[in-house]
Amino acid sequence: MAAGLTDKVAIVTGASRGIGRATALALAAEGANVVVNYARSRTAADEVVATIADTAGSAIALQADVSDAEQVDSLIKATMDKWGRIDVLVNNAGITRDTLLLRMKPEDWQAVIDLNLSGVFLCTRAASKIMLKQRSGRIINIASVAGLMGNPGQANYSAAKAGVIGFTKTVAKEMATRSVTVNAVAPGFIKTDMTEDLSNTEDILKYIPLGRYGEAEEVAGLIRFLASDPAAAYITGQVLTIDGGMVM
Repeated sequence: MAAGLTDKVAIVTGASRGIGRATALALAAEGANVVVNYARSRTAADEVVATIADTAGSAIALQADVSDAEQVDSLIKATMDKWGRIDVLVNNAGITRDTLLLRMKPEDWQAVIDLNLSGVFLCTRAASKIMLKQRSGRIINIASVAGLMGNPGQANYSAAKAGVIGFTKTVAKEMATRSVTVNAVAPGFIKTDMTEDLSNTEDILKYIPLGRYGEAEEVAGLIRFLASDPAAAYITGQVLTIDGGMVM
């Protein structure tokens, strides 16, 4: 097991599937105690916990809508009641409501902003109170290449992810004196539920130098590195793209 994650406590939001699931498994494999946060599918979250348990890892599933401040506070409290500390927060939960700007309903704009951006704010604010007292912590926010370059049909998603990037840099500066690092990971096209229904795969691959979609496990590997100590202790305020070379 990698030094720095054994017996650490990690919260992964939106961890019942996709990148979140892969991240929960990766952190648990390195010895972390993992909170598998989910919003709707208890069955999927329990499957992640069972998979971790099968490899002698430690995890619990906790439901919370991270766009709701009270539910976030309950998530943090339940984690502290169980393990008494929080070492890693991975803000991964997110949704899409794609359509062109002129067709976008205000409620579709707001739903994406509330979960993808405000959820990051609420979870970070709550967890950072613990980390600042501990004088240690790793916060990793899942952004997107859409937040760096924009994407037609995703004005809401791109705006939220660009906001996550700005938020990451600001909070990294605020927390640096207490040895809490804050970084963002910006995935490109990754094989998840969000991309499996795309009909223009061939067109997309033209813009990816490596010529393929990424795997959730590849993103999880980067997150695992940023969560580690001391390997990533001197990295903060950064946006690391993992996109097959799409954004250079």
